[in-house]
Amino acid sequence: MLLDAALAYARHGIPVLPVHTPARDGSCSCGRSGCDRPGKHPRLRHGLNQASVDPHRIAQWWTRWPEANVGLHTGIVMDVADVDSPQGWHALRHLLGGELPAGPQVRTGSGGWHFWFRPAGFGNRVHLLPGVDWRGRGGYVIAPPSRHARGTSYYWVVRPGAGPPAAPDALRELIAGPDPPLRADGRGTAPIVDLTMITYPERYAAAALEAETHRVAHAAVGTRNDTLNRAAFALGRLVGAGMLDAATVTRELRAAGAWAGLGRDEIIRTLRSGLDAGRRSSPRRSAIDQRRLA
Repeated sequence: MLLDAALAYARHGIPVLPVHTPARDGSCSCGRSGCDRPGKHPRLRHGLNQASVDPHRIAQWWTRWPEANVGLHTGIVMDVADVDSPQGWHALRHLLGGELPAGPQVRTGSGGWHFWFRPAGFGNRVHLLPGVDWRGRGGYVIAPPSRHARGTSYYWVVRPGAGPPAAPDALRELIAGPDPPLRADGRGTAPIVDLTMITYPERYAAAALEAETHRVAHAAVGTRNDTLNRAAFALGRLVGAGMLDAATVTRELRAAGAWAGLGRDEIIRTLRSGLDAGRRSSPRRSAIDQRRLA
């Protein structure tokens, strides 16, 4: 069944890779004690770089590892919004105005959801919203009928048809920014979004505030101050455009910084610098208002 599924995905142009298998006790076939991603990481030495649509190679892999989970390379045929919690489900629905996309949908082994979209040209975005990750260029997802460490299987709720839909504007705008521009070598994150082109400014601003404060609160040691500065700059642009209130942004980011373990004085200095820089780079409010009336 797993081999048949892998070959079917490959026939549709999706590069496939074999992924480790979870055991009944929740351990992983990789054999590492305490593996934190049982049944979710590649079996191949070079991982995603070896993903293939070659049926002979795929058959060889699943002949060697018949129980291997099926991984699919994203960013080529489809991107995936990976929703892993009820919070993420509600955040995505809020962003999309109470609706959920009608394209391909997978129920994951953990009880989450994968929503397939046409490739948007962006890389992976972790914590796009609380409980929502974006899998694009350079990413992969586990696909049906793979098994989860809980013993449950991934399965289709809405199967692919002619092709996945484009990401809704509000979701695409959140994926696109606000972040620093790409470096000349192509590394880094997506370009800063043009705030004057946002179709749903209130929804975008609320989702951006939630996502940025979540990033700050959960930033790793050694990245906390930089994460706070980037969040302050990003949200400062929205403050300058009249899409968010400065006092609300300051309150939420101060709380997130404190939760992450930053000191009070460091938080205040970084917030002031980032917010001021973000305000200065923001388009004028009148441009946003004109876009709303267009």
